[in-house]
Amino acid sequence: MKGLRVAIDGPAGAGKSTIARRVAEALGLLYVDTGAMYRGITWVALQKGIDPADAAALANLARDVHVELRPEKDGVRVWIDGQDITPFLRDPRVSRAVPAVSGVPAVRMRMMELQKDLARRGGVVMDGRDIGTVIMPDAEVKVFLTASLEERAKRRVKELRGYGHRIDPDQVGRELAERDRADAAREFSPLVKAPDARVIDTTGRDVESVVEEVLTLCRTRLLKGEE
Repeated sequence: MKGLRVAIDGPAGAGKSTIARRVAEALGLLYVDTGAMYRGITWVALQKGIDPADAAALANLARDVHVELRPEKDGVRVWIDGQDITPFLRDPRVSRAVPAVSGVPAVRMRMMELQKDLARRGGVVMDGRDIGTVIMPDAEVKVFLTASLEERAKRRVKELRGYGHRIDPDQVGRELAERDRADAAREFSPLVKAPDARVIDTTGRDVESVVEEVLTLCRTRLLKGEE
């Protein structure tokens, strides 16, 4: 399975990162969380006082910073300009600003360059919103995860509380709904299901069953490739 490429797309809170990480571990492949890359550059922008609506300043930032993903025992860590910023990626301020930052074409193009470079190497499970349509359109396995807004909001609240943040569940639901609209309406590389992607609704399902379904898809694809 060394050269297998698995693309996992879907809206915020659908379980992409959790499922993709587990699948990568099971198959011994590299896991790339593209959302973390956008969150990373968003955090840096906020630290530098850059307005998320300032496309020109964000374009310059994306060009100048060095983004690196480092696999570690506790998962993939995001390093920017020599600093591990992983602990800050789920800050509510980042969550609110990332739709605007990731929607800037110059930012998206820069991150896409890095993602495509990783994809070309093969042996990767990558999750995001445009992986199966833009980053790895020829991936051997494509999955589109979805879940009800209520379910996704519940998961996000649990996740954020786990990071120690005080959260208003209603606000989380509103922010997810707005993120859905922003992702779908984005002119450059919007969230769209690839025509050949398997849709998996994770509402009410446990992680293990979804992981096993994706692994079955991977094994089936490999068997077909050997015929």
